[in-house]
Amino acid sequence: MTRLPLVLAALLVPLAAQAGDAALGKKKATACQTCHGMDGLSKMPEAPNIAGQVEPYLVKQLTDYRDGKRSNEIMNVVAKDLSDADIANLAAYYGGIQIDVLPPG
Repeated sequence: MTRLPLVLAALLVPLAAQAGDAALGKKKATACQTCHGMDGLSKMPEAPNIAGQVEPYLVKQLTDYRDGKRSNEIMNVVAKDLSDADIANLAAYYGGIQIDVLPPG
């Protein structure tokens, strides 16, 4: 069994230091719903599904968009005014959405 997931999680722990509030994140997510939907399931082919993603991943991506370390014309504009608390709250909301995966067939 590989320990890579544990190592990656340990590296991302500082990013999750500020625990988010999913209820506040849901309120903030109204700005995200056009592309990602309130349910985190993409409404546009070029936008990814974000429901059920792990919070540290969402925090990292939103922070990188906000800080210009990751480039996307729409996301850089949307994320530029997000506070650290906003990002934590959005990550808590979208990360808290339960996804059921069913194999084909």
